[in-house]
Amino acid sequence: MIVERLRDADQVGVAELAAATGASEMTVRRDLDNLASRGVLRRVHGGAVPAFPSGVEPPFAARATAAVEAKRAIAAAAAELIRDGETIVLDSGTTALELARLLRDRPVTVLPLSLHAVRELADAPEVRLLLPGGEPRPGEQALVGPLTLASLRALRFDVAVLSPCAFGVEEGLTAFDLDDAEVKRQALAVSARSIVLADSAKWGRAALAHVCPAERPDVVVTDPGAPEDQRAALTERGVLVHVAVPTTTESR
Repeated sequence: MIVERLRDADQVGVAELAAATGASEMTVRRDLDNLASRGVLRRVHGGAVPAFPSGVEPPFAARATAAVEAKRAIAAAAAELIRDGETIVLDSGTTALELARLLRDRPVTVLPLSLHAVRELADAPEVRLLLPGGEPRPGEQALVGPLTLASLRALRFDVAVLSPCAFGVEEGLTAFDLDDAEVKRQALAVSARSIVLADSAKWGRAALAHVCPAERPDVVVTDPGAPEDQRAALTERGVLVHVAVPTTTESR
């Protein structure tokens, strides 16, 4: 039943599984640990996520409905780290899209790296919107290719906001698509500082294409489910780790 649920959901919780099966939470945790040891899933705080192959990217539509409250909290925390008047290169991805929504009424200059964010900011009254060239990836709508890279090389930004596909202290930032990884690397290269948005489901995973080491970003914004040992290790490497608590968690 756990495996079946993970085919249709990006995450399952211990309490949810215990309620659905009538088993104790201790039994559910043992089953999750057993499945994790066989590579079927990956354990995260309070539950588990699918163990996607490193070359297979979950669909954008599926990711957009997963961990929404955590992503909104991360986006809100990141927005606080951006000053009015700054120039921003904004990565593709669902958490970056949440940040785009929060920047609509801010006097900032934004170059979005996805058509999803372009559409969100197209009529924003305060935002100076810059459009890169490039080819939108099917489904993702992330802009990649020589025209995107040329647009980035021609500019300099105050901050790059990256939303990696997977993140780990040893693995660093990784992406499923080779072209997407190259765009992310170029965004880092042309920005004075960098902020990474990584919800807890991305931690401890690795995708196919390496972007940069884990200690390369200045700030990592995550949620309370991110592994504490990895957060501590990242802090020891000089990265500021900001834990954003979702509103639903605060109210419990």
